[in-house]
Amino acid sequence: MAAPSFVEPGLAVPTVQHLTQDLDLSQDLLLRVLDLAAQVKRTPQRFSQSLAGRYLSLLFEKPSLRTRVTFELAIKQLGGDAITSVGPVGEREPVKDVARNLERWTQGIIARVFSQDTIQELAKWAHIPVVNALSDLYHPCQILADVQTIKERFGRWDGLKLAFVGDGNNVAHSLMLTAGRLGMHVAVATPKGYEPKPQVVAAASRLAKISLNNDPQEAVDGAHVVYTDVWTSMGHEGEKNDRMQIFPPYRVDEALMSKARPEAIFMHCLPAKRGEETTDGVMESARSAVFDQAENRLHAQKGLLLTLLS
Repeated sequence: MAAPSFVEPGLAVPTVQHLTQDLDLSQDLLLRVLDLAAQVKRTPQRFSQSLAGRYLSLLFEKPSLRTRVTFELAIKQLGGDAITSVGPVGEREPVKDVARNLERWTQGIIARVFSQDTIQELAKWAHIPVVNALSDLYHPCQILADVQTIKERFGRWDGLKLAFVGDGNNVAHSLMLTAGRLGMHVAVATPKGYEPKPQVVAAASRLAKISLNNDPQEAVDGAHVVYTDVWTSMGHEGEKNDRMQIFPPYRVDEALMSKARPEAIFMHCLPAKRGEETTDGVMESARSAVFDQAENRLHAQKGLLLTLLS
């Protein structure tokens, strides 16, 4: 059962499992989520009433297609229901008040926000699970679906090489922290000045094989997975003109894909700017796993919800 949303004065506050960033999930919990994701994908009816009577709050500061649809569907297909709010979190009232209102009505908070600070503040005050559905620093729910997709394609994680090419952003951070812990070598190639944050690299490097450089061909050489993302993430629109001059050498096109292993797959968290960070040909090729990733958002998030709310 989920932790109670109201705690009487004088009673100890129960421990709540949040997912504010990837390392909130221990190795055992990470493997449990992924095992449940595979199970629920194979036999969805077995879990169709697992969240019966549960209600979750979805907070969206950013536009969303995959995150909103897959979370709403995941909750409903598990027998629960979702209340969705679109707009700034903490503008009309403090984030700590938002958290303590929502915990009285619902059993979990899923938030897609601009700032990691908002996620941390929600988790600090809420006595119900808080899930980071995307922030400026991390995208853990996306990467759960990604590693599920990789396991489906290759049958394993250990010993695979994943090359991330482009901006050292929230997706790059979460790939290092999650794919790396599963035994993958994560090679990140970015332009100078756009590397992942040093504190994230340091944390990931203590747990996994991580390599950083500024050469996309070196990163992709021998890779089983080639991954990219948009050059200009939401919140950085003012940098778009500069980025459009700097990032073209990091475009994942057919020539760059040829440097990877013959069985390599192409991944992208979507939405994609075709013609910028990748080509239409790569997106539509037999190597592309982008829509498998998108589908697995639904299943991986079911595994996550079953873990956090059971």
